Amino acid sequence: MTLMPTIAETLSTALTLQRQAYLAHPVPTQAERRADLRTLERFVRENQDALCSAISADYGHRSRHETLLAEVLPVLDAIHETLKHLHGWMRPQRRAVDLRAFFGARNRVIPQPLGVVGVIVPWNFPLNLSLVPLTAIFAAGNRAMVKMSENSRHLARLLIERLPAYFPPEKLQVFDETGGVGVEFSKLPFDHLLFTGSGATGRLVMSAAAQNLCPVTLELGGRSPAIVCSDFPVRTAAERVLFVKYLNAGQICTTVDHLWLPHDKIDAFVQAAREIVPARYPTLDSPDYTSIIDQRSFDRLLAALDDARERGATLLPLLPGPAFDAATRKINPHIVLGAPPESVLWQREIFGPILPIRGYQALEEVVDAVNAGPRPLAIYPFSKDRGTLKMLLDRVMSGGVTVNDALLHVGQHDLPFGGVGESGMGHYHGREGFNTFSKLRPVFYQGKFPNVKFLMPPYGALADRLLRFLMR
Repeated sequence: MTLMPTIAETLSTALTLQRQAYLAHPVPTQAERRADLRTLERFVRENQDALCSAISADYGHRSRHETLLAEVLPVLDAIHETLKHLHGWMRPQRRAVDLRAFFGARNRVIPQPLGVVGVIVPWNFPLNLSLVPLTAIFAAGNRAMVKMSENSRHLARLLIERLPAYFPPEKLQVFDETGGVGVEFSKLPFDHLLFTGSGATGRLVMSAAAQNLCPVTLELGGRSPAIVCSDFPVRTAAERVLFVKYLNAGQICTTVDHLWLPHDKIDAFVQAAREIVPARYPTLDSPDYTSIIDQRSFDRLLAALDDARERGATLLPLLPGPAFDAATRKINPHIVLGAPPESVLWQREIFGPILPIRGYQALEEVVDAVNAGPRPLAIYPFSKDRGTLKMLLDRVMSGGVTVNDALLHVGQHDLPFGGVGESGMGHYHGREGFNTFSKLRPVFYQGKFPNVKFLMPPYGALADRLLRFLMR
């Protein structure tokens, strides 16, 4: 009787295969890296409809246009930008040499592949958050193992079935979460590990990786606030905030978690929301409106609404009809007014189509409140006053910022993406992604006439004079 390999054995075998391939060919040429990137692009283009359908099946219903906008387009854009800049990123960097001590010497920083990179992917943007990292990983010359979420079964099956026709297993392998895979995956001695997900799981991943001294990039949540200042038009702010908040039914780590408004602007914002949201999603069963990913998340969000109501908050559903549809796991977009600080909506990341609004008299209140909590993944200040914006940027630290809109910094592939503090560590996207998955290796080339030979024992008067010259 042949015993089936354990999860740990299967993963270890895959890692061994990729590491051996890396050691046999540690530095792929630029042409090879470009070929990998074009192959990744070809996979997306040739399987676009199947990818959209698989993601929608995992959600129960996911707007096809949202998948194209937030997943397919960013992947293709990342590949194009990387191909455009790859030659420059791969070029060895010249660094200054201390000419007082060395003559004819050279300093270089050479970006070289790390080896095998592990990627742990969340369910909310599973194509974006697997293939955008792969773009940087392949550009840097690495190999990759990718672990999908337990909520991405249809997509994982599609990737596992179709990607081998594009990439050999020694270059790329994808694994489904069938129970215990994530734990064992985190224990592997990768050369780098990228995790995107919750802070609680991120702590476990970092702890497991630490046993191998495996460097990690953690992209976590962060309760990102939008801060509308008194000088900014309320209608414009509403149009932009509400689009981002209800995109993917609010299931975005960088979405607007909650909104700060001057007290005298709240009624105008609510009135604008009652006009804007129904124009975008006429009914709850609109094909453009996405379902909540699973029953546990659906129940959690409804419980958070009940908790806010019981604590005296006012719940404002923005679409006609029921507050939710249990059959399709869709929740009516809500605004919540007057939720007290101890309510669930203010205690943890919402990750759903619920927008709590808190009024303020002076911006100092907002600054103090945001700084009293963990550093957010992003902040979204709305103001036309440069001094106000500078004050908020100076005094409120976050992973990223979009000014006078929300979320858009994430899609800029020439900007690094990453959190700070409890919202994450490390960056990728663009050049920072290439650098994250490279070893920026310092190399010193000795010249023909190094003065250091005069600084070797036995020391004497000549060494004294040379040291005084060097330290002048």
